[in-house]
Amino acid sequence: MKTVTMLAFRKNARGILRRLERGERFILSHRGRPAARLEPLVAAGTADLEKDPFLTIGRRAVRSPKGGTRHRDIDGVLYGGG
Repeated sequence: MKTVTMLAFRKNARGILRRLERGERFILSHRGRPAARLEPLVAAGTADLEKDPFLTIGRRAVRSPKGGTRHRDIDGVLYGGG
């Protein structure tokens, strides 16, 4: 998976989005640290939006008591296991 900086994304968002449409995946970094994972969504005609882990996170997420949710906790909610 390739890494894209925030600056590079801002300068070429359209190009990055086109690459995402073709199936590429990226890690978006901010100030030298990984900040987000960019990956294509399944085509609308074949996607089951009710089961999409990203689009249904609002039904499964719980608020962190201290406001500091870790990335692995978010991944656990999205992709199971944690």
